Amino acid sequence: MISCKKTGFVAEYFEYEKRRIMKVFQWLVFAIVAVTVAGCGTPEDSPDRSDESVRVGAVHLFEDYYHLIENKRVGLITNHSAMVADRHLVDLLHEDPSVQLVALFGPEHGIRGTADAGEAVGHGVDEATGVPVYSLYGAQRRPSLEMLEGVEVLLFDIQDVGTRFYTYPATMGRAMPSAVEAGIPYVVLDRPNPIGGERIEGHIREDRFVSGIGLYPVPVTHGMTVGELALMIQDQGWHDDLDGLDLHVVPMSGWKRHMTWFNTGLAWVPPSPNIPDAETAIVYPGTCLFEGTPASEGRGTRQPFLLVGSPHVTAEVVSDELNRRRQYPDRYPGLEGVRFHPVVFVPESIPGMSRYPKLEGEDVRGVRIEVTDPAVVSPVTLGMHLLQVFYEALPVDQQRLFFHPRGMPVRAGNEWVQEQMALGTPVLDIVADWEEDVRHFREMRRPYLLY
Repeated sequence: MISCKKTGFVAEYFEYEKRRIMKVFQWLVFAIVAVTVAGCGTPEDSPDRSDESVRVGAVHLFEDYYHLIENKRVGLITNHSAMVADRHLVDLLHEDPSVQLVALFGPEHGIRGTADAGEAVGHGVDEATGVPVYSLYGAQRRPSLEMLEGVEVLLFDIQDVGTRFYTYPATMGRAMPSAVEAGIPYVVLDRPNPIGGERIEGHIREDRFVSGIGLYPVPVTHGMTVGELALMIQDQGWHDDLDGLDLHVVPMSGWKRHMTWFNTGLAWVPPSPNIPDAETAIVYPGTCLFEGTPASEGRGTRQPFLLVGSPHVTAEVVSDELNRRRQYPDRYPGLEGVRFHPVVFVPESIPGMSRYPKLEGEDVRGVRIEVTDPAVVSPVTLGMHLLQVFYEALPVDQQRLFFHPRGMPVRAGNEWVQEQMALGTPVLDIVADWEEDVRHFREMRRPYLLY
């Protein structure tokens, strides 16, 4: 267990052998399943596949840190991604005779992960357990005292994707002052960063572009787990009134910083509707930048974020240029581990994925990104190349409309990136500009790394 106070944090390891023995048979089946289930999303011969197995924080909660929840009334911030082998954490807590699960809290996309991006989610009751469900993605973005009435410990367990503009870490952080206000411990159950713990790319977000998709001043990819981020959020004081937070991080075992999802031995559960597989998670930090443009990021198809396109370009032109750049890595860095294929696609309404996609019903021309080696992809740099090639392929009248005045800066973290794109600045120079931010953040995050 990792316990953190404002003055720093220390690792505390407790031996609860009696509880371990009592629980070992209960969890043996789950451990076996976790070892044998392989992740999905890349071909079977992917060079990044591995038989290694990671055991997530939720497993260790029951095996080693059961004292945090034993004989307590528990609240849980979660969604459908909180799997423990083939069981959901909600079901395990509900069935445990020594735990009383009294409240559930859902993030963006809801407790079952079916709401569209940005769609407000209402309160309700979990049909499987009868436990009240409170939405943290509507008018209320953090648990209120009324919601936490009777809760003795608040847990967080949601799979993240390692990108600044993914909203789950913001949900995690916003709940911290609520735990302080209620006078209860806050426990974060750690899970892997699916794109690995070494990828840091992009500028640190400027203060004037703080938003729900850029709440914390970190680069676009930060290479941290949610547990590590929790420690950083508290110690850096990124929310008010965190001095009294009783924060505990239950760590994983078996995870190493070089691992992408395909090394973990874990089955992929889409953390949100438009991240359907781990291949998509690899490129999402770059292709999500297209949300700040009138071009399509692939929503409204079965391959969101792996497809990008515009009605105003020629698919073969942009595909050929991107593949040409791949041949000259010294001049065009960051295109390793991917290939590009020309495509024409028509976005359509897909309930549960994208009800109202951009360019619905239009012929959209662009590329399908194929991930050939997840271990070497630089997703944000990839996104810069995609933006630049598409921008340069547009007619002049469409270029003037390409970058949304607010949409691109809140994702890139500044206005500078779109300004340089419009000026034709080489991607090599754009990447060089954020390297100082990357160096600074790499040092800044060092005290909070658990693996």
